[in-house]
Amino acid sequence: MPGRVVDVHTHVVPKGWPDLAAACGGSGWPWLRVDSERAAMIMVGETEFRPVGAECWDAETRLADMAADGVDVQVVSPTPVFFSYDRPAEQAVKVARIFNDLTLEVTAGGGDRLVPFCQVPLQDPDLACAELDRCLAAGHAGVEIGNHVGDRDLDDVGIVQFLTHCAQVGAPVFVHPWDMPGGPRLDRWMARWLTGMPAETHLSVLALILGGVFDRVPETLRICFAHGGGSFPFWLGRADNAWHRRGDLVRGASTAPPSSYVDRFCVDSVVFDPAALRLLVDTMGEDRVLVGSDYPYPLGERPVGQVVRKADFLTADQRDKLLSRNALRFLGRG
Repeated sequence: MPGRVVDVHTHVVPKGWPDLAAACGGSGWPWLRVDSERAAMIMVGETEFRPVGAECWDAETRLADMAADGVDVQVVSPTPVFFSYDRPAEQAVKVARIFNDLTLEVTAGGGDRLVPFCQVPLQDPDLACAELDRCLAAGHAGVEIGNHVGDRDLDDVGIVQFLTHCAQVGAPVFVHPWDMPGGPRLDRWMARWLTGMPAETHLSVLALILGGVFDRVPETLRICFAHGGGSFPFWLGRADNAWHRRGDLVRGASTAPPSSYVDRFCVDSVVFDPAALRLLVDTMGEDRVLVGSDYPYPLGERPVGQVVRKADFLTADQRDKLLSRNALRFLGRG
């Protein structure tokens, strides 16, 4: 579909939800402090987590912003604070159902231009697979997952079970970093977002490779990492060097060097700088980079896709791949 723009990385926050303590059990759940018709604050307990606006829950506002930026289709995914992987699975599946159903209500206002992705209780693979199947039947097109569950990375046996199920049912998977380590050195300047998120994603890509997941999971798995794959593309040469020179410690369960696996996953384009985008395309290949914006949050790209559009090193065909064709293939529509 030449000329189209598909944004694979956006987030939703419904305007209100049931009392999660009453609906799911437990305590300390996120809640929404509504400050006005178009402004609210995500609260965790009594702590302010993030201000949000109508663009998070109002389809008309989204569609207006999409029109302003020349975006035809958005993939609309959960905001990671709601994943609830640290809670008992029976609570996490209840909150997943609540937010997944609310996401369908939000995206219904956009027709086929707003493509909903669900969340699942990733700490329990059986419940995660069942919730994914329920959501696919209800109208979700794929799933967003966090990059780890506590100390379990993406090569954990339960998570691999879920990824294998995604491959079998044809559900695309979008991986978003979350639950970054804190501490005095990281709790200033948004350092957890500026350094922790890229590092988290880098580690999880390595887990899929060195943990042997790509050697075991069917090649039908369609998986994409947020924020340009974090720091992984820049340090791929370092990983290859370590794999060859310290294979006794580094190779793990992988059967080939890390660079042999870059055709098994995609990354979005949220890197903000033409030089970084060039490295990303050179490293991952022109078929593996998809436009993403992180809309509507302030660390995202606006106008959406501007770095791709302005990159003078891309041919017209490459630009079209990044703007839409790669994303449509990821979604199973191309």
